[in-house]
Amino acid sequence: PCVPGLVADERYTEAARDVRLFLEGRRHDLARSLEERMAKASEEERYEEAATYRDLIRTLEEIAEKQKIAAAAGDDTDVLAWYAEPPQVAVNLFHLRGGRVMDRRDFYWEELEEFEPAEFLTSLLKQLYLEAEYLPRLIHVPMEFEDRALLESILSERSGRRVEILTPQRGQKRALLELVEKNAKHSFEQRFRVLKPASKAIAEALETALGLPQTPRRIESFDISHIQGADTVASMVVWEDGRMKKSDYRKFIIRHEAGNDDFLSMREAVGRRYRRLQDEKKPLPGLILIDGGIGQLHAAAAALERLEIINQPVASIAKKEEIIFVLGQENEPIRLERHSPILHLIQQVRDETHRFAVTFHRQRRSARQLHSELLDIPGVGPRTAQKLLRKFGSLAGLGNASVEQLAAVATRPQARRVYEHLHR
Repeated sequence: PCVPGLVADERYTEAARDVRLFLEGRRHDLARSLEERMAKASEEERYEEAATYRDLIRTLEEIAEKQKIAAAAGDDTDVLAWYAEPPQVAVNLFHLRGGRVMDRRDFYWEELEEFEPAEFLTSLLKQLYLEAEYLPRLIHVPMEFEDRALLESILSERSGRRVEILTPQRGQKRALLELVEKNAKHSFEQRFRVLKPASKAIAEALETALGLPQTPRRIESFDISHIQGADTVASMVVWEDGRMKKSDYRKFIIRHEAGNDDFLSMREAVGRRYRRLQDEKKPLPGLILIDGGIGQLHAAAAALERLEIINQPVASIAKKEEIIFVLGQENEPIRLERHSPILHLIQQVRDETHRFAVTFHRQRRSARQLHSELLDIPGVGPRTAQKLLRKFGSLAGLGNASVEQLAAVATRPQARRVYEHLHR
């Protein structure tokens, strides 16, 4: 608010617009506006005001030059913070490039069983950056953590330049980190506090927004996960009456050989799911949600058509753009407001589907790699390797087992060889 008599309403509005342009990084628009006002002031012989505009333009040019130098030196920054009320967590990640916020990403956890901040931060940074195509020079985080130096070293080696993970304590960098923390809290409240009290209202709003024939009490959502076509799996998660229903989650090991064909994989997973529902004479969900764009949507529709399932509501949400496509209305994609509770519901279900698919894929990949490693041990065949995997589950489980425990599954000579192989 402005103080009466201090700044005229018109000048106050003008100043507020200038500040907004500056904060949004629209320096060229701001400079052009200042130049026009300087010229007008000069024509009207308001030379003192024109000089003020001239000084502002010079200041803008100096800032732009400094930012060019910083950008050339690789002085780009990611700022990460979260807000948690376990088991729910919201994370905000801001990407700053050349002094501008170029992108923002939000992440949510609906039921994080155990939340220990330092461990959570370590795990999150590894997920975000170990396989990232581009690494910033600076990563600002809200707290110190044990593996910081090691992670810096790994990221620096991958990037080919020094990558630092810092916890700012003062100044503009600290202020920006606190701003991201506030945004994370706002994201948390938008996602969790808005949705939880009104699941029926949200479902009714979803029906209206997507043009569904009835209110969807149950949503079944699908996603595909693989790395270059290897160990391809699909997941299905369920949202019912306002909450995720984990007892109804399903996993699919994709059987077709073209594992990197996401459309074929989606068609297979959806087909297998609803063929089984037909066989068991169980009802279909109010909405089938697909993680992907029009291609994945049509793949799911093809599976349903083959089963002669018609008039089934199906929608997909495209990554990054967060555009929603509804089957039969593909020419009219739906763009919901970023803070819309309906979009948050769809994102919540989509993100959980993705998490479940990725987790299953990693389990499959680890099991395959471990199975292969066990087969390298003399005297251990496929059957014994499979028994060991079923019993101990992972490399860590096998590594913690004694010879006696291993011998309960394999012969004693095999158990001894496995033990020695894992402890050499």
